[in-house]
Amino acid sequence: MSDIKLTSFSHGAGCGCKIAPAVLDSILKSSSAQPAYPNLLVGNSSKDDAAVYDLGNGTALISTTDFFMPIVDDPFQFGRIAAANAISDVFAMGGKPVMALAILGWPIEKLSPEIAREVIEGGRSMCLEAGIPLAGGHSVDTTEPIFGLSVNGLIAKENLKQNNSGKEGDLLFLTKPLGVGVLATAQKRGLLDEADLSVLIHQLNQLNRSGEALGAIRGVHAMTDVTGFGLIGHLMEMTEGSGLGATIQYSKIPALEAAKKHLAQRVVPDATYRNWNAYSSQVAFGKGVDVMQAFSLLPDPQTNGGLLIAAAPSAITEVQAVLKSFGLEAYTEPIGQLNAAGEKRILVEA
Repeated sequence: MSDIKLTSFSHGAGCGCKIAPAVLDSILKSSSAQPAYPNLLVGNSSKDDAAVYDLGNGTALISTTDFFMPIVDDPFQFGRIAAANAISDVFAMGGKPVMALAILGWPIEKLSPEIAREVIEGGRSMCLEAGIPLAGGHSVDTTEPIFGLSVNGLIAKENLKQNNSGKEGDLLFLTKPLGVGVLATAQKRGLLDEADLSVLIHQLNQLNRSGEALGAIRGVHAMTDVTGFGLIGHLMEMTEGSGLGATIQYSKIPALEAAKKHLAQRVVPDATYRNWNAYSSQVAFGKGVDVMQAFSLLPDPQTNGGLLIAAAPSAITEVQAVLKSFGLEAYTEPIGQLNAAGEKRILVEA
């Protein structure tokens, strides 16, 4: 089983498999009138991480679904990573995950059921780590391997964080380094050594647990996780939804050293170009920014990426204390700030 290279059975990897933003908008566009659901707090009207339903007792239900094709070759690790990615959507809303269901698509004629079992075991182990049951699921015979979860969570309604509720002057924080897409692409091309593979797997296995604690901070106004559309795409969703712009300091954006090494070898995921084409018209660069270097990382598709947090300056001490309590001392300095929208939505400064 160790000889199986799952990534060779799929055309994409992890959240890099996401449908392009413009194509997705076309798919979701509807001409039919939709009834109002008063208890639906978050739905398709915003580009958020999960749907949220008011239970009427001060608590809300968070519901999300996330799945993708293999981002690593090891079946057990693929299951863990896909599960962590889905569970983190609940944390990105400020909630507490409570239960998950598995989603499995498997090419039975190409890959044995025993390998699929390893994937499920990986998903189950990550659910155990998150303290929730993998309570069931559904499987189909597909042409490429697919795995993920449908996850439900709970949250006190007053703690709910959305990606479209930022306020002018909010400071921006990012809780994981960029570069996952670069390393995943290097692995698929057979260029990744064991040390860099360990870096990739370690980051992909990290749950965004701090999201639940950050949700309880009143000064945290908006939050999302950075996944397939890259930092630039998810920041664009935050700024557009909030009716604001943003200025970010490129030198303060964390990036994996291993990814920088492979970027020097021109290892760039196809989805990076897709994301750049979707968002670059709304991005401006200040003096001293290496545009080609920024292009390589800002749209890099992340899988189970870090939380992007918008918090009032008055809440910085609280935010930093929570991040430190979850071992995120390296991510306690702001990478930018939300501001009034200008001619371009996002300004990247050196």
